[in-house]
Formats: sequence, structure tokens, C-alpha cells
Amino acid sequence: MDPRIEKIHGAADYVKEAMAGRQPEVGIVLGSGLGKLADQIGNPLVIPYKDIPGFPVSTALGHKGNFIVGTLGGKTVIAMQGRIHFYEGYGMEMVVLPIRVMINAGIRTLFVSNAAGGVSFRLHVGDLMIIKEHINLLPNPLIGPNLEELGPRFPDMTRPYDPSLIKLARQIAGEQGITLQEGVYVGDTGPSYETPAEYKFYRLIGGDAVGMSTVPEVIAARHAGIPVFGISVITNEAHDDYAEDYVNDGQDVVAAADAAAGRMSGLIREMIEKL
Repeated sequence: MDPRIEKIHGAADYVKEAMAGRQPEVGIVLGSGLGKLADQIGNPLVIPYKDIPGFPVSTALGHKGNFIVGTLGGKTVIAMQGRIHFYEGYGMEMVVLPIRVMINAGIRTLFVSNAAGGVSFRLHVGDLMIIKEHINLLPNPLIGPNLEELGPRFPDMTRPYDPSLIKLARQIAGEQGITLQEGVYVGDTGPSYETPAEYKFYRLIGGDAVGMSTVPEVIAARHAGIPVFGISVITNEAHDDYAEDYVNDGQDVVAAADAAAGRMSGLIREMIEKL
């Protein structure tokens, strides 16, 4: 057996045994400062990443490093309370391992969230942006021999973010009085924040928001045929007209994401209920 498959199965077997018969339908990835959605999961079971065989440990600011299994929106969910990033020094195989473990555990839909810089001038701190498409500037997690057990060699990316889930989000946001933006997410490596010239470049190539995650997870999920809904919390205005004393600060990013977490949590919870 391919050692990559063995690693997925080994980790997934541990998680499934720890879940003691619970069958998650929905997977959720909670980004920087957005871990509070996990507090709304009923009857929670915490599975620390450090306890899972062969599993990476999240070291990023605002990421606790747990799977949380429980009930949200009337369905059994498994949420990543903290994700794995390429900039932490992990290879792409490890970055997407948690997604593949959740798929092996039985999820049928994936929700991904992140904190992102608003490259578009129409985006401001605290905005919620539905991710309609992405531009990938990270290594592709499917490079290497294809894992035929998981999906095809050349998966289609025409609609990486599920149109029916985007439609549902618009409907619920209207009912809840939540204003949603929509746009293209640019995934780059980090961990340094981008220069003003890079922000301008991302805007010129069609990007609306930029971050250091999410895209590899989406590619891995779509490789396996799992529909995805993605949403960004805009935590800083990544424009190129800064004051001379402006600096990007990681703590400010987490604080801005935390402030918007309530609206995002309510949206995702009701989306899960209506799946």
C-alpha cells in the first residue's frame, strides 16, 4: 500500500475509534481567530492533533490544534480547531492530511474559513467574503503519483466552490440581515505579510483577498469529489496606499477575525441545518 494512504488510514482509524460510533456528515476548517464556532458544537468530543498517529501539530497564532466532534445545526460535524499551514514547515502531504482524514471518516460536505487581507478596495475590516474562486500560488497538494483511491489524476476546478452552497449562503444571509461580499481568494505561502507591490499585483491578476491557507484543502477535497463552501473574514485592508507608520500585526488579525466570528458562525450553523 502507498505509504501516504497508510498514513491517512492510520490517522483516520484513530479518529474513528475516538468518535465511538459518531458519524460526521460535515467537516469544518476554522481559521485564525475563528475557533469560537467550536464553542457552539453540542456534546463536543475533543481529539487533540498531538494524540493522532502521524498527524501534524498546528503552531499558528490563534489555532488550538484539535478536532472537535459534536452536533451543529442538527447534524454531526467534525471541526478543525486550527489548521495546518505550509509556512509552518510541513509538506503539502501533511497540510491536507486532516482533510483526507475527515473524508475517510465520512464527511460529505466541507466548510472552510480563513482570515484574509482585503486586496480589493471594496473590502473592509470585518467584511465576510464568500469565496467564489481562488488563485493558487502555493504548491499543489496533488503533485506526485496520484492517489487513485482518492480521486482522478486531473480533477476539474471549474467550480471549486459549490454553486448550490453559495446560493444557500446568499439566501440565509438575506434572512439574517448579514451583508456578504463575494470574490476571488489568492493563496500564497507566507509567513511574511505581503508588500504593497504584491497587494497591487494580486489585485491586477484578479484577486480580491489574500491569505496563507485554504486553497490546498479545497483542492484535496475536490480531488475526492467533496463539495466545498469557503468564506473569508477580512481582517485587514491589504491596499497599497498605507500611511507611513502602518504595519500589519498578527494579533490585530486574530482580533478582527474574532469580532466577526459571531456573524460567520450563525451563517454556517444555519447552512448546515439546511443541507
